Amino acid sequence: MGRHPQPAIAEQLLERCTDHALEHGLPDRLAPFVRATGTSARMLLYHFGTRDALLLAVLRRARQRHLDRWGGLLQLRPDEPYPATLGRAWVAMTGPDGAPFLRMFSQLRQQSERSLWPGFRRQATTDWLGPLDTGLASIGRAGSATLVLAVIRGLMTDVEATGDLDRADAAFTELLRSLDPDAPDVDRR
Repeated sequence: MGRHPQPAIAEQLLERCTDHALEHGLPDRLAPFVRATGTSARMLLYHFGTRDALLLAVLRRARQRHLDRWGGLLQLRPDEPYPATLGRAWVAMTGPDGAPFLRMFSQLRQQSERSLWPGFRRQATTDWLGPLDTGLASIGRAGSATLVLAVIRGLMTDVEATGDLDRADAAFTELLRSLDPDAPDVDRR
């Protein structure tokens, strides 16, 4: 008699694989996941079917963590002007807590989006438009979500390529001031 699927074990393995991928990037082989989980490649394949299915599960779990952590950052707060909310979100997204997500999803875009997660770029873009549009409407800038998101994505690509946070922060401050002349400077303290 064969083994029966054990969702709790698969969940634990997925969490460990996701932690590993966020810290080190997506591996091109199963060996790094084997070391990270303390199990065998055979067991990973038993629970997930194929290497690509495991990678997709890891990407989806990382994306859910990403949405959970960053989604709240962009939400309108009644006690704060939206440009201040955007500035705080920018610092969190480009700081140490955001770096693993930026690295992983950049790697996905560069390597294998078409085979692992068709439509990822579209979804990863449209996920943020709703909260941005709501927040921007609060300062009379309804309809600017696409522009703001494009600047955020472009500056994140710049930071990833150059590591120059000071220059990107200055550019983001300029964006905030174009939305509201009284917007505060980006502050990493």
